[in-house]
Amino acid sequence: MSERSRFVEQAAKFKKDTEDVKAPKRVDAVIEKVRNVANENNVNPNIIEEVYRTLISCFINYELVQHSKINN
Repeated sequence: MSERSRFVEQAAKFKKDTEDVKAPKRVDAVIEKVRNVANENNVNPNIIEEVYRTLISCFINYELVQHSKINN
């Protein structure tokens, strides 16, 4: 998580706007990937999706804060 936080801080510097930060198509691709991995490993994909969506949402919110600091 710590490493991911540092990556988010760095990424915020390169994003043009908040839509780049939110990247809904990228989120959808990640969710599709983890659901497939869950299915392949006999894990409930709904649980994995919920965990990942929560994690992604938290980091998007953090990146939005970082992005606004840089661009204001």
